[in-house]
Amino acid sequence: MVDGTDDTTVIDTPNEEPTVPAEVDQATESDETAADTATVADSADDDAAESDSERDEDSDDEESDDDDDSDDEESDNPLEVEGEVAADYLEELLDIADLDGDIDTYVENGRAHVSVITESDVLVGADGEVLEALQELSRLAVITETGTRSRLMLDVGGFRERRRKALTELAGDAVEEVKSSGESVRLKPMNPFERKIVHDVVAGAGLTSESEGEEPQRRVVILPAR
Repeated sequence: MVDGTDDTTVIDTPNEEPTVPAEVDQATESDETAADTATVADSADDDAAESDSERDEDSDDEESDDDDDSDDEESDNPLEVEGEVAADYLEELLDIADLDGDIDTYVENGRAHVSVITESDVLVGADGEVLEALQELSRLAVITETGTRSRLMLDVGGFRERRRKALTELAGDAVEEVKSSGESVRLKPMNPFERKIVHDVVAGAGLTSESEGEEPQRRVVILPAR
């Protein structure tokens, strides 16, 4: 037996990359493009969200600054604060008493003024006695809230304004009586608000006046010219 060797011819072929069908290649490129587009869109959304967040923060800061400025403005004038405190107290009182009325506050002649606009005279009382009591209670509310003594003036239903006009006429008549008679004139007892009105009228007429007696019987005496 003769040993033989198989002459097998081995053909080396160059390493070639597998051929990808054109349809698959185009689909892959399309997917990559879509992914890139989505990434850009996501980035744009993130930038927009961040920008909106910054604007919101800036807006919140501005609102906070405005609130701070508003608080500063509210606390700048102590007399306005007095009026606001008294108005809050009176508003609660009106609710408890089931009374209708609007409340107005303003500052005049170095005093806080609070006016209750109402048709009812329940809060005025006879000769303004209830009104005087409410004024003192309102002042106490201010002292309790601010720790500062208050000289605020309270009016209800325009009572004090009407009283001012009546007292101005009364004081004018008394001044004429003093001038014609040369004698002092003693008026009936009045509260401090009313006495102040009379003193102002007398001083404007060129005469002098003084108060005598103890509360609540304290009164104005108009003196003749010397």
